[in-house]
Amino acid sequence: MDSLERARYSRVAHRGDTMTSGSRSSVLTAAVIVALLAWSSAAWSQQEGILGHVREFEARETAIEAYIFGYPLVTMEMTRRVMTNVAAPEGTRAPMGQLVRMRTYPDATFRDVTAPNADTLYTTAWLDVSKEPWILSLPDMAGRFFLFPMLDGWTDVFQVPAKRTTGTAAQKYAITGPGWSGTLPDGVKQYQSPTAIVWILGRIYCTGTPEDYDAVHAAQDQVSIVPLSAYGQAYTPPAGIVDPKIDMKTPVREQVNGLDGVAYFTLLAQLMKTNPPAAADAPMLKKLAKIGIVPGTDFDAAKLDPAVVDGINAAPAPAQHKIMAWLKEGILARDMKLEDGWLFTTKAGVYGTAYRQRALITAIGLGANRPEDAVYPTSEGPDILQSYSGAKKYVMHFKKGELPPVNGFWSLTMYDAGYFFVANPLNRYTVSQRNKFNANPDGSVDLYIQHESPGPEKEANWLPAPADRFILMLRMYWPKDKSPSILNGTWKIPRVREVS
Repeated sequence: MDSLERARYSRVAHRGDTMTSGSRSSVLTAAVIVALLAWSSAAWSQQEGILGHVREFEARETAIEAYIFGYPLVTMEMTRRVMTNVAAPEGTRAPMGQLVRMRTYPDATFRDVTAPNADTLYTTAWLDVSKEPWILSLPDMAGRFFLFPMLDGWTDVFQVPAKRTTGTAAQKYAITGPGWSGTLPDGVKQYQSPTAIVWILGRIYCTGTPEDYDAVHAAQDQVSIVPLSAYGQAYTPPAGIVDPKIDMKTPVREQVNGLDGVAYFTLLAQLMKTNPPAAADAPMLKKLAKIGIVPGTDFDAAKLDPAVVDGINAAPAPAQHKIMAWLKEGILARDMKLEDGWLFTTKAGVYGTAYRQRALITAIGLGANRPEDAVYPTSEGPDILQSYSGAKKYVMHFKKGELPPVNGFWSLTMYDAGYFFVANPLNRYTVSQRNKFNANPDGSVDLYIQHESPGPEKEANWLPAPADRFILMLRMYWPKDKSPSILNGTWKIPRVREVS
């Protein structure tokens, strides 16, 4: 091979080597790109997963606040459905716009409502004032204690005609809805409800004797509620429409707690169309908007990020826990009080932006009055470490002149562990100021709280207890507002003490 051929061969060989090296470089570059793309995709997917978890967590936290905020309105609606799902008044239920008139006190067989009372007879009604006002007429109560608090959909007592506030003469009220304007009949006073839902929870004091039952029944029969369009005319309310889909057996609280997040907020948004939040709720409404809840519009979970929906559906259980935890946390915040074994609050009936307080009272005492009208201290034991037991004997000692200070009346009620009356030989479920107690020589009064009779000479002061666990509730209607007063803390409930 001559020099020319060798040179030509050398150039070709060199060119071939160069091409082989380039191909390898291209393959390597492509592999790197593919690897980088795969890594980027995985990293992006991981980042998206992290962001999704963040969105879910943020939605969950917001939804917990929103759940607590909306709990009273949802509970009121579910309660209204159950209590009005009848064709005609019967027992504790009546159709919308019709009155329930309770004629007697419950006995130990009664199981419809927990914590019944044997002090007042209820006269109640559920109204929808979105279309037109309703006229409530109350007769002359002749000095008798009564109160007819009106609750809006958020459980605030927006008005309360009562002996304390309006006297006992005959009176008439037009309950109007949000934004209503018009002309009312002469002699009718307007009470404007902030919401379409109104619950009237009337109570009339009764001693429970046959004669007093008759007197209170006569007053109840003169209480009337009619739509404005029928006022002054003969009016027969239409029969109620019974909806077979409404669960009439499961307790309302369990029904509310059983709703998933989407169902709960769908109902809340629907209710807020005619039951608007208050102006003070504006900061909370901004939070609700972050998870798609806007007053006046439907809630559509399909338009939300799936992570947000997951957060919403994860909210009910922790929100319910947070509501009930306020029983203890509220003591530290001074919204609830625990004194000498007695748990109570003087912050009920009107709540402002105290949403957890409002939700807790809804859960454990729906329909609570303003404290000026009633306070309900409850005791499950002498202290937080002990429960009452009928196997033991207890005494509640009132010093001379220090029985519960009220302008209305007080009573001490005995309940079993389920908050129902306790069967006993005297058919006595309460002791109250209408009892004639036997005082001690120094003028003090001892109440004997035990299963067995303390003996004939002490039976006038005996509150019979069951053989096992029991609970006490002290009702103070129209508590005095000047010292001594439970409202300002200058009167303390005596501790119930165990005696040998």
